[in-house]
Amino acid sequence: MKSKKTVSALFFSLLCMGLILSQPGVAMKMDRSKHNKSAVPEVCRNKNAIPTIQCAPTTTAAFDNQGKLWVAWYKTGHIYVSQSDNKGKTFTPPVTVNRIPENVYARGENRPKIAFGIKGEVYLSWTQKLKQKRFSGHIRFSRSIDGGKYFSDPITVNDHLEVTSHRFDALAVNNKGDIYLAWLDKRDLLAAQKVGVKYNGAALYYALSTDGGKTFRKNKKIADNTCQCCRVAMAIDERQLPVIVWRHIFAGNIRDHGIVNFSKADQANKPLRLSYDNWKIKGCPHHGPAISVSNDGLYHTTWFNNAPESHGLFYANSKNRAARFSKALNFGDYKKSASHPHVLSIDERVYIVWKEFDGKYSSLNLMMSSDAGESWSEPKQVMKTAAVSDHPFLINDEENIYISWHRSGEEYRLIRVSI
Repeated sequence: MKSKKTVSALFFSLLCMGLILSQPGVAMKMDRSKHNKSAVPEVCRNKNAIPTIQCAPTTTAAFDNQGKLWVAWYKTGHIYVSQSDNKGKTFTPPVTVNRIPENVYARGENRPKIAFGIKGEVYLSWTQKLKQKRFSGHIRFSRSIDGGKYFSDPITVNDHLEVTSHRFDALAVNNKGDIYLAWLDKRDLLAAQKVGVKYNGAALYYALSTDGGKTFRKNKKIADNTCQCCRVAMAIDERQLPVIVWRHIFAGNIRDHGIVNFSKADQANKPLRLSYDNWKIKGCPHHGPAISVSNDGLYHTTWFNNAPESHGLFYANSKNRAARFSKALNFGDYKKSASHPHVLSIDERVYIVWKEFDGKYSSLNLMMSSDAGESWSEPKQVMKTAAVSDHPFLINDEENIYISWHRSGEEYRLIRVSI
């Protein structure tokens, strides 16, 4: 990857490879050529064993306002949360969020989310998998007002309850305590089919709660014709309003990305186009975008596209709330299937992580900008594994930036990348 200039090597002297381990578990001998069922510890194959983060297919991690690390995951009908006050060295016993079992989407692009309120509330959202129809679901929400000791009975946030796809939820909370949920929804496709009208893809909907998650307002549609199975990403801007990005279906079945911000707490603006790679595909890539908004309102976005003349991973930023974006920067090794980039900005520092696969090992890769995305360090391989691995995500507390990168069957790992 070429950049305007090379960021000082000082950044990488700060890259701490002391992996912070948690959830002590069974040691595992890895088959370095492949990861198969025999490589999974017995505790993860035993359905009656106490649930652990180690055995989760995917995880979602976040720091609360007091600096505690929380990890949410799903296993055999239940969503669990554990917390750590020592950066993941040890965790509290898991707490069950939904006491009544339900099927939950918890792989790849679709997994439970966790966020926090201004008074220490813990919020969980997820997509319930319905048995009646393939790819159908409901958007679910639960909260704890006692520090994660007890969670409320889940509620269904989508107010359209016919069996169809309400999936790929995104959850965000601002510093006023407003809770936003956005998701992909096929209620309009269902209505169009009933009257014999063509409808491509799904739609983007959202709901707002201003009472700490007791209730949510009426669902509102933001856009028609969204790609139906790529993750939705949402961030809160400097005005404490949401910014949402997703993969959209443009004319000619081009599956690039859309973006929308809000003018008021419950009023979305007109959606805008984010990427112009012109990937024409009749299908769903299972590969959604990411967004982070810095304190000064600069949008930082990453995505994947596979158009013949513009393919791989991309980064772009906007200084004027998506009215215009910078020229897209192509990064990562396309020949090694570079995928699922995630971005996080803190003031002028911007971090991007992604995964690559060389046919034998999956590698975790990182690059950094110290000038708000104007120039970038050379990509650095942080670590690699032959195990089945999750997508990487960036999280932060008040002091540091971390990578959360879970490998199924192994102990949960949190990697500090800055001090």
